[in-house]
Amino acid sequence: MTLESQILQAVQRVLPENGEPKPLHAPVFQGNESKYVQETIESTWVSSAGTYVNKLQEDLCSFTGINRAVAVVNGTAALQLALFAAGVEQGDEVLVPALTFVATANAVSHTGAVPHFVDVEESSLGIDVSKLETYLKQHAIVTSEGSYNKHTGRWIRAVVPMHTFGHPAFINQLRSTADRFHLKIVEDAAEALGSYEGGRHIGQLGDVAAVSFNGNKIITTGGGGAVLTNNKDMADKVEHLASTAKVSHSFEFVHDEVGYNYRMPNINAALGCAQLEQLPFFLKTKRKLAGQYAEALSEISGISFIKEREGTKSNYWLNGLLLNDPDMEQRDHIIKKLHDHQILARPVWKPMHYLEMYRDMPKMDLTQTESLYARIINLPSGVM
Repeated sequence: MTLESQILQAVQRVLPENGEPKPLHAPVFQGNESKYVQETIESTWVSSAGTYVNKLQEDLCSFTGINRAVAVVNGTAALQLALFAAGVEQGDEVLVPALTFVATANAVSHTGAVPHFVDVEESSLGIDVSKLETYLKQHAIVTSEGSYNKHTGRWIRAVVPMHTFGHPAFINQLRSTADRFHLKIVEDAAEALGSYEGGRHIGQLGDVAAVSFNGNKIITTGGGGAVLTNNKDMADKVEHLASTAKVSHSFEFVHDEVGYNYRMPNINAALGCAQLEQLPFFLKTKRKLAGQYAEALSEISGISFIKEREGTKSNYWLNGLLLNDPDMEQRDHIIKKLHDHQILARPVWKPMHYLEMYRDMPKMDLTQTESLYARIINLPSGVM
């Protein structure tokens, strides 16, 4: 039997047989979503002020243990604001994994900074900290004001670890490197709500984090995202910028810098509050699905299931299998075989340095990123 046929049979043993296409993700609305949204409509407070915005922020803090949460219109906006709060300015460089969704690099570009692509490692699919440390020693000059790229002359202000598919990156190890080179850690936790490193929720170990509530995420507000941080000054900065930089006044319109209309509407927050109530159930169900995939795929040679690394707890936002060897042709044959049976698998995102607008950005050797691109296949991962 061919490898693609073995994988198809294994996946079919896991997924429900209902004759319907199996999407990668689909939102599940089975709680108080209709009730809360209707309450918002009846109140007429549907825009960026209202009780559900405050409630969602408070509930996020309660769930994650993080001091401040600021709800915004989407995850990309959250990451852009987090970068501003971390001190990133136009013309700076920001270290970004080349294996990520394009929004990570786009958020850096939206600040006017330059994404500088770094490699990842296989166990977490996140930044290879050891390789980054060696690279920075060769290419960065450390001063009392920070580090700059000796080849471009630009300041390197921050590093953005991305928690790929919900699997925590090596943030503890990254902290020592970031401190040595005076870098802020801005976590791209778009996919990682409900993931933990050493018992601490993602976002606790960096300086500031961004999460996403897009329709395909573990909970959704339709569109939406949030900035999470324990740093009061950063949270205040994000709130100010997200609210058009408006200075509080009883009647006058005073704005003290260029701001953004990024606050989450109350009607979206109402949906999010209902979703957050169900998050423990969603997490339990997704971990069960991951265990079923791991067992079904375990007897197939030539592949492995992507599991959480030791000492972490993943939300398993997206399940994936890994070919032992890079083989784009085989990867695509497997995906096509699954699609032929309405199992809507996909490859991982095209690496950032392969995209036209980012082709000429600064980058280190990206051997592992390129290998993983040819080896990863994502499987339907919604709450079933």
